[in-house]
Amino acid sequence: MLKCVTFDLDDTLWAVDPVIRQANLTLWQWLEQNAGTFTQLHQPADLVEGSRMRAELLAEYPEIAHSMTLVRLRLLERGLRASGFDEQEAEALAAQAFDVFMQARHQVELFEHAMTMLKQLRKEGYRIGALSNGNADVSLTGLADLFDFQFNADGVGTAKPHPLMFQRALEHTGLRPEQVVHIGDHPVNDVQAARELGYWTIWVKLPGQHWPEPAQADETVSCLSEIPDAVERLRQRAEHRATL
Repeated sequence: MLKCVTFDLDDTLWAVDPVIRQANLTLWQWLEQNAGTFTQLHQPADLVEGSRMRAELLAEYPEIAHSMTLVRLRLLERGLRASGFDEQEAEALAAQAFDVFMQARHQVELFEHAMTMLKQLRKEGYRIGALSNGNADVSLTGLADLFDFQFNADGVGTAKPHPLMFQRALEHTGLRPEQVVHIGDHPVNDVQAARELGYWTIWVKLPGQHWPEPAQADETVSCLSEIPDAVERLRQRAEHRATL
């Protein structure tokens, strides 16, 4: 019955905060060298979530809130125009700066057992997909050969927990929800959203993660090495349910 396993990426297969911190540092260093007036008038904190600049941008363009790519590009363009660059220069510099950021954003360090776990699921015949609110591309992280497909908020046009991303995965694979297991760290964006569509779910609760209440997942793991066994238990449950 189970044919496919989908994964969230950030904070499920790797820790995202250190990656973004380093990518922001790399971006800022590039801006200092190529757009000095921007770094004279702004601070690194202006580009991150929770900043006044970001809040003002999203208040004006709430329709892009789902897209980390569009938000960062618009922030860069707006900041560059405020720093004295004309519109054409700002757009060109923002695009170059964003490319620098994205190169660094893909320098991820996989959690322990992530690669081995994915290879085992692949060996067992499961199709593997990525469903992410972030803008990481699995093909740029050294995992290209282990994933069959990917959907993210940028491409879909809305972020989890909206059901559209999960629905797109079903349309792409031609599978029913009960044939897919979704695995992720977020109790709402991953577990609750997938369960509401009929997916099986595995909650990845790694050491150091703290949530106010537990996710109502079909399985919970505290180490990625536990995932293949958890998937196997769900496969057995799915087969038993199909005989009832």
